[in-house]
Amino acid sequence: MRDVFDSTLHEISSDFLRMQSLVLEQISKVRSALAAGNTTGLRDRIKMIDLEIDQLEIELETASLSAIARHQPLAGDLRFFLLILKSLTDLERAGDYAVHVAEDLEELAGDLKPSSRSDILPMLSRLAEMLERLSYAYTELDLDLAGSLEQMDDEIDALYEQLQRSSLTRILEDSRSLAGALKIGRMARSLERLGDHIVNVADRIVYWQTGKRT
Repeated sequence: MRDVFDSTLHEISSDFLRMQSLVLEQISKVRSALAAGNTTGLRDRIKMIDLEIDQLEIELETASLSAIARHQPLAGDLRFFLLILKSLTDLERAGDYAVHVAEDLEELAGDLKPSSRSDILPMLSRLAEMLERLSYAYTELDLDLAGSLEQMDDEIDALYEQLQRSSLTRILEDSRSLAGALKIGRMARSLERLGDHIVNVADRIVYWQTGKRT
């Protein structure tokens, strides 16, 4: 019976990692498109990945609830399922934010100034690094690494505030830039919130292993 349970845990864990890797793929594709200055069709490409994330969310929720009902896990095993079930929403929302950013970038297209591109790229790079660390922390049960993501998120917040100030300066210098600046601000807000969702998952990894909330 335990062998069956362990096999179920392994399958759920693999799919959970797959969800993380898909969000990373979204961020990486957005970053590459922005760096290359070619965002044509970007929203559709990111949305296709998001559909897979949504499907995995449904499958993981079903598998987790079924396993809980069948095996009635205790202690650490139960915390594992809490990690999965509560983190599904965070990863799904992270995928949605990636779609929003891709859509805004595609709409801006040639109107995106090099200075704005330089403001957004560091946020995307930092988020990609956070997602890579998240997957490693989960796989290797590296709680120090999981804990470090909060500090990285503080850096995302600082980049967000910096971008907001830059956008305001551009509006004051040229009121015609208002629409574009607002869209850039919306993108930055989406990326800032995406970072928050990554930290939520990291915090649950710590709770899963220690039983202590951060």
